[in-house]
Amino acid sequence: MKTYIKEEIVVADILIVDDKLENIRFLSDFLSQHNYQVRKAIHGKAALTSVKTLPPDLILLDINMPIMSGYEVCQHLKNDPETAEIPVIFLSAGNEVNDKVLAFEAGGIDYITKPFHLEEILVRVETQLKVQKLQKKLRDRNQEIERMMLELQKTEATLVQKEKLVSACQITAGISHEINNPLSFIMGNLKPASEYSENLITLIELYQQAFPDATPEIQNFVKYIELDFLITDFRQVIHSLHTGSERILSVINAMHIFSRVDESGIKPIDIQENIESLLTILGYKLLSKDGSFKICIIKNYESISKFIGQANLLNQALLNIFQNAIQAVELKINSVPKNSFKPTIWLTTSTTNQEQIRISIKDNGAGISPEHQSRIFEPFFTTKPLGTGIGLGLFTSYQIITEFHQGSLTYHSCPEGGSEFVIEIPVNQSYTKSYSHPYHLS
Repeated sequence: MKTYIKEEIVVADILIVDDKLENIRFLSDFLSQHNYQVRKAIHGKAALTSVKTLPPDLILLDINMPIMSGYEVCQHLKNDPETAEIPVIFLSAGNEVNDKVLAFEAGGIDYITKPFHLEEILVRVETQLKVQKLQKKLRDRNQEIERMMLELQKTEATLVQKEKLVSACQITAGISHEINNPLSFIMGNLKPASEYSENLITLIELYQQAFPDATPEIQNFVKYIELDFLITDFRQVIHSLHTGSERILSVINAMHIFSRVDESGIKPIDIQENIESLLTILGYKLLSKDGSFKICIIKNYESISKFIGQANLLNQALLNIFQNAIQAVELKINSVPKNSFKPTIWLTTSTTNQEQIRISIKDNGAGISPEHQSRIFEPFFTTKPLGTGIGLGLFTSYQIITEFHQGSLTYHSCPEGGSEFVIEIPVNQSYTKSYSHPYHLS
């Protein structure tokens, strides 16, 4: 048995505005015979009320009416965004060029002179309704294209950032492995080397006590090498080697924590440990190359239990925001006298009443201009000079925090100057779709 679906016929709604009842009746009967739904208004105010209640598809508008002319009615319609797109065909007994010019300047789309020729009215109405329908389709298509372009931009940004994150993790793993082996060898040999050097220094001192009158050759060589200075400086060199090796080891451990090179998937996160590893990695950026300034870091950590998430993704988000804060501070340093500005970044962790982890990264840098604040989380939007940024950092952070960790990332402009980015992540959250997320690296 076949089922037939009757196609729904959409009837165009036409509003006729004329102070002459015979004109309204004449046009209404004719258009109704051609399957148009017709409404009537005998003056301008009634027409505006009718349009506001239910916008028609097309308006036939007389020009010469009492109280409010057709020109005024049309101008009211065109000044309102909700009614500006409604096509208006003017009806007038005037056939002067100036009348037509005024009609089109008011926003009319066509002009019909009286006495009416019904066939002409029908053709003009049908034509304008078709144009309106095509314009609506074009607007809808343009909106769809804009939506698709935005989705493509987001997808492209996601893929770019995912590739960068995968590469960064691989590079970090390689660096950690390549440095760890020789570093272990160096640190393993530093202790016996230190002991050997102390034994040799002690032996030299014993020789000096036992044979104070050394040969002229030995005395000259002792003087040449400045033995007393050499012994003191050699001990300092050994100490510096210990300090430097421990610093390298701490950076490798920080890189290990930051990228979780031996972990993947969802893990408990110690947010304070992660932030400290981030500060260790970026420590060199807090001091200018010429040593003229150092960014002060003020920490306010509340005791927070571990929460569930993916550490390498969250670390990437924190890194992007923290680098943004450093760049904002550097920008302000270059624009104000150095002695009058103390560059500072505040890091605060706490919990909210809604059982959320709250992380605040605040700086007293250059800030973000009001006209740009609404766009900072858009993909590929950047205020940096050409070649210094592609506008993915804050977008990526926003995606990681809001989509993957089901949290929020908000921006606040500080009254005293600078910016604050606030991250809030639920302590208890579901990751039923996590493993198919485009940022997942397992």
